[in-house]
Amino acid sequence: MKPPVTTRQYAPNSAKPGLTRPLTSEERRRAQRVLLRVPVRLKIAGKTQTIEGATHTVSATGALVVLTEAIPQGTKITIENITTQKTVEAQIPRPPQFSSEGSLVPIEFTSSAPNFWNVFFPPVIN
Repeated sequence: MKPPVTTRQYAPNSAKPGLTRPLTSEERRRAQRVLLRVPVRLKIAGKTQTIEGATHTVSATGALVVLTEAIPQGTKITIENITTQKTVEAQIPRPPQFSSEGSLVPIEFTSSAPNFWNVFFPPVIN
């Protein structure tokens, strides 16, 4: 006869082993990112000039956009999805990064626009 299987008991409010690891960058994200090339047009607040580029990745809360020029952190913009002609207000939350493609400019919507990219984003489960 086998001895009974014992279950390990933990203190009521203690973390269980394996659940105390730091979250990965993917788990910390507010929204899932999707690699998607969408032509976009950006208009900087207070200026008449527009800048055209394309997305590198998109999410329900913004995008990473490839542009020929950098846009400084804190700049308020209007971004247009050229394919659908939808526009949304946004801002540049961090400084751009530079790559062989051009300036990688992060864009964050100022209000929720989950349908802006015409992509279904599944809910984030943490």
